[in-house]
Amino acid sequence: MTIDVNAIRQDFPILQTKVYDRPLIYLDNAATTQKPKCVVEKIAENYYKENANVHRGVHFLSQVATEAHEAAREEVRKFINARHSHEIIFTRGTTESINLVASSFGKLKLQPGDEVIVSQMEHHSNIVPWQLQPGVEVRPIPFAEDGTLMVEELEKLINEKTKIISVAHVSNTLGSVNPIKQIIGIAHAHNIPVLVDGAQGVPHSKVDVQELDADFYAFSGHKIYGPTGIGVLYGKEEWLNQLPPYQGGGDMIDRVTFAKTTYADLPFKFEAGTPDFIGSTVLAEALRYVQQVGIENIAAYEAELLQYATAQLKEIPGLRIYGESAHKSSVISFLVDGIHPYDMGTILDKLGIAVRTGHHCAQPVMDAFGVEGMVRASFAVYNTREEVDQLVAGVKRVVKLFHRQ
Repeated sequence: MTIDVNAIRQDFPILQTKVYDRPLIYLDNAATTQKPKCVVEKIAENYYKENANVHRGVHFLSQVATEAHEAAREEVRKFINARHSHEIIFTRGTTESINLVASSFGKLKLQPGDEVIVSQMEHHSNIVPWQLQPGVEVRPIPFAEDGTLMVEELEKLINEKTKIISVAHVSNTLGSVNPIKQIIGIAHAHNIPVLVDGAQGVPHSKVDVQELDADFYAFSGHKIYGPTGIGVLYGKEEWLNQLPPYQGGGDMIDRVTFAKTTYADLPFKFEAGTPDFIGSTVLAEALRYVQQVGIENIAAYEAELLQYATAQLKEIPGLRIYGESAHKSSVISFLVDGIHPYDMGTILDKLGIAVRTGHHCAQPVMDAFGVEGMVRASFAVYNTREEVDQLVAGVKRVVKLFHRQ
């Protein structure tokens, strides 16, 4: 490995935090990652030196802020290899990106009786926005017992009513890495566009939207070591030009009269109001940090950590891991017989170990397994084998407490 995890950990001051007088072991990275010093310092630097509204002023600070904001757009373009920077739309996160497409695509293409195909393992943010479209039916691609998406069922779901397919790159609960390129190929053979929820994809693997041939791709800054409140929607130019605006306001217009309004060119047509120009430039800083470490290095290191953690946890009697697909990212969701996930999570917290408990905004996944919730440990580049050992020891301690004769 070319990862020096001890050096990387020094970039994240929060990892020195004590929780109940114990060292913090942060294993809730699928919810949000911690931020390196360069990212936090960039926030302060921008507010101190470059704070002015973008695209609106001729004065010096406005020009500086505008240049930084648009440079950040180009940084994102390069990171996911989009063809044009105007194919990059800044949003508040993956959720808003999906809502944008659902709303605008819905106005353009969806009629009552039409169908949208998603997967059974979707986060709620890739289910509910489609259900909000009047009269539209949402149909899921099922997954197998091991968490592998049953892509062979996709052809059976597609019919003349299918208007778009919207699917997660990586399941936030099962960790399954879905065969996105294959799904897109099947969809395009039927002239159906595809939106990819990349919230859990971009942080853990190299994403090339042109190679995937994705029509839309969404991700959040806070899951890839960046700030909250900033996200990205990539869309192919031909689709973005067709779609009507998502919101109205300043900066998204060309000409406004009381009789009629015409809209600005891409990407501004979809960026109403003052954008998060601090967030965009700080996201760019986070992406530079990831590139410095190397996304391929991160992926390889996390895969090794996932394999190690899986093997250790499976040694615990009565523990079941949900999601054991052959292609999996750095998430382990599990339950132990007779122990409620909240009880497990609460006691692990007292040991300084932060995990996620509950339905993980993926209730259809819970329904598929007949459970109310799960415990989820999710890894990032700064986690270590020693932390995995502490997690395993903590789970064993909880098991011993609850199963004491």
